[in-house]
Amino acid sequence: MSVKYVVLALGIFLLAFSSSLKAAEQGFLEGHLKIRSPNPVDLGDDNAPTVTPENYAEYTLLILSQPDRKEVARVTADENGNYRVALPPGDYVLEVQGRPRTHLRWKAQSFTVVSNRTVRLDMDIIAMDQWRAGPSQSD
Repeated sequence: MSVKYVVLALGIFLLAFSSSLKAAEQGFLEGHLKIRSPNPVDLGDDNAPTVTPENYAEYTLLILSQPDRKEVARVTADENGNYRVALPPGDYVLEVQGRPRTHLRWKAQSFTVVSNRTVRLDMDIIAMDQWRAGPSQSD
């Protein structure tokens, strides 16, 4: 019977040890999301884009692997526009998920995550009302 307990204890130890190694291998991406509107806000215009800190949750940031650009994670900024996510080491691209009724402009950014390190990468989005931007502009 004592052999069973030794094997069981060894299995639990190996499981805990491998989990701690995986956690130690991760790195972090953190940054600040800045949402801007290029149009001056007309207080009498109900169709003018409104960007407030409460809107940060509406702009999902996508983390894509490189070079195949498969989605690895999604992150939304907090009420102050800050975001942070744990990722395994590797090369990634930070993108913005488009919203159907708003015309967005941003620049996708490449970055590399290293084990036990934090990468700082801020994202700027220009949000325009699609009807104001006209059909000739593209994301």
